Amino acid sequence: MAYVPGTALLAALVVGCSASTGTGGSAPDSKPGEATVAAAAPGKYRTLPDPCRAVAPSTLKDLLPGAAELPEDQQKKVYEGAATVTYDTDRRVGCRWKSEAPDSSRTLFIDFERVVSYDPSVSDDDRAREVYAKKENAAGLSSSSAAPSSTKDTEKQAPPSSDSASHALSGPASEDGNADEPTGGSPDENGSEGSDSGTDGSAGSADESLLPRTLDNLGDGAFLDDLPTRAGSTAQNRTVSVVFRTSNVIVTVEYTEQPTVSTVLPDSKELQDMAQSLARQLVDKFSE
Repeated sequence: MAYVPGTALLAALVVGCSASTGTGGSAPDSKPGEATVAAAAPGKYRTLPDPCRAVAPSTLKDLLPGAAELPEDQQKKVYEGAATVTYDTDRRVGCRWKSEAPDSSRTLFIDFERVVSYDPSVSDDDRAREVYAKKENAAGLSSSSAAPSSTKDTEKQAPPSSDSASHALSGPASEDGNADEPTGGSPDENGSEGSDSGTDGSAGSADESLLPRTLDNLGDGAFLDDLPTRAGSTAQNRTVSVVFRTSNVIVTVEYTEQPTVSTVLPDSKELQDMAQSLARQLVDKFSE
């Protein structure tokens, strides 16, 4: 029987234990990548601001003519707005205002939607980008990253403006039912609609700058839609929508004017300018 010195025996035992430990420690790595997949980044925004408090009082006075002439208690009610009913205020909120003036009524609606991805491999921002792209496509516009705005305006000019008027507004616009009848620029049977669209209080269909289009320097992507629609059988109204994305939040601004006289069409340029101005104020608010 061979004699093994105590020191040598101890060293052999240590080596054996180390080898065994090393083998055991490598077990969790037996399926490479399984435990090292990083979840996609969450969105920048975890909450949404109160939409009825998101618009400055001075801006509301400009957007809602006629309200300033009302008694103080009625003014307060108009400027407070009415919150829309949603199932989850952490995910979606909205507010609506309406004012009546002798020559027309104005309605303002804003909607904030916080997009959350439930797929750990897809970030909230990427999911929001997909949702926004669907809204942009529904408006008949291509992605703002594909071509400059001037090119898109030319593309929109190829089919008459009836093309843009024929599609329904995406998002909350459907609540007003203002996108049901295509009337912008395509002559109807009596020809009245076509002549209206050419004299809409601005440059009409000849002004390419007023066509539905993508917008630059507004959030992470934005577009404008402009639809004249027949309200019942008495008057023509116009709804301008500005939709933009900032990180994982999509904001919709809808601004509608309905004249009291059926032969008068709203000024498209005025409505577009005011809707865009408000949208830029809102994107700044999200950046605070």
